[in-house]
Amino acid sequence: MAFKDSLYKSLCRITNGNATKEPEELCCYAYDATGRIFMPDAVVFPCSTFEVSRILELASMEKVPVIPRGSGSGMTGGSLAVQGGIVMAMSRMNHILEIDCDNLIARVEPGVVTGEFHKAVEKKGLFYPPDPASSAFCTLGGNLGECAGGPRAVKYGVTRDYVMGLEAVVPSGAVIHTGVRTAKGVAGYDLTRLIVGSEGTLAVVTQATLKLVPLPESVKTMAVLFPAIDLAASTVCAIIKESVVPRCVEFLDKSSIDCVRGQFGFNVPGDIQAILIIEVDGSQMVAEQDAGKVKSFCLRKGAADVIIASGQKQAAELWSARKSLSTALFRLAPDKINEDIVVPLDRIPEMVKRIQDIQKRTGLSIVSFGHAGDGNIHCNIMYHKKNPQEQMLAESAMDELFSHTLELGGTITGEHGVGITKMKYLPKEVGESEMEIMRGIKKVFDPENILNPGKIFV
Repeated sequence: MAFKDSLYKSLCRITNGNATKEPEELCCYAYDATGRIFMPDAVVFPCSTFEVSRILELASMEKVPVIPRGSGSGMTGGSLAVQGGIVMAMSRMNHILEIDCDNLIARVEPGVVTGEFHKAVEKKGLFYPPDPASSAFCTLGGNLGECAGGPRAVKYGVTRDYVMGLEAVVPSGAVIHTGVRTAKGVAGYDLTRLIVGSEGTLAVVTQATLKLVPLPESVKTMAVLFPAIDLAASTVCAIIKESVVPRCVEFLDKSSIDCVRGQFGFNVPGDIQAILIIEVDGSQMVAEQDAGKVKSFCLRKGAADVIIASGQKQAAELWSARKSLSTALFRLAPDKINEDIVVPLDRIPEMVKRIQDIQKRTGLSIVSFGHAGDGNIHCNIMYHKKNPQEQMLAESAMDELFSHTLELGGTITGEHGVGITKMKYLPKEVGESEMEIMRGIKKVFDPENILNPGKIFV
């Protein structure tokens, strides 16, 4: 269906001219981190809940898709206009509206950059734990849509654990308010947790009330070097049970290490097959004690060396190496499939072994790293898309990866969502009865199927 000129003029009136349909500008909103491209018909930049409401009301009347978008850093195509329509870019709604130090809450708009929010609350001695690798540029609205996690999830949990309430607009244009500002609240169904992680298919969030915690006094960061990958994997599943609860345990395999070898801030011997980046926090005394316990434990488990960062500079270098991995992987091949599987902690060694077997079978480079402290492994299948044989091998590797994950009691996605890239795999994990309930919820919120259509469900 052709995009009406009258509709575009209405969008311009609603947003005081903050809309575009110029092809060169639409290109900037046609892709995300998947590398796939779908051109929208228009992009709008609302600055208020009222404007979001008017846009959705108009789109519902015209039966035109609306796709909410943060910074476009998603890994599963959640912000792509797969059926055309209007991309609703939330970049102008980027205000921290309130930081309440007495009640440990904050109120924010969806366009706030996650890393900037971290800095703002930490200046007041507070802490917002969710910390996706893209925090320097991803937005809180995108984090809410995907229920983002990050390294610190092993101790502190994921985005949904910090969302107390929402202001959101449903596809009809109606504004709803969910949740509470209090520590407890069980009045009615939990619509807040339903919307968080719904990938922009149920409502457009315009404000969020987020829970904060006191900023830990001290953080100790360490790199644990292992001569064998199975030793690292077994250490991950034992450390919480037998030592301390770290705030994060990040895992890097040999291929990951090779990609960022010069960025760690220390020499990594060539025979090292895996590195764990481990952090503990708390009071200065507790952090020191826990770091010592972790070091002793890892050495007993077979670590070749444990390097405790001497200060913030060395800790920052370690994290810089970890966070640069996604882009560094393209040194291995021009294309990748990035999957964020999760398995129970005690199945990590078996999952690592199976990933190695897939790599041997296909001959492709498969790079594993990620938030191993909560069983979340980012498995990157590297290949040449222009090579039909490699394309076929990469797709078969992905099929096998998900089959093994589910067989071991895991899930096909821990924080990236389903989007368009995992739609065909969702029924392998979720039963038909459950799928019907989900489709029914979507229909209640969005009877005309205009909000981010073509996502999650085949």
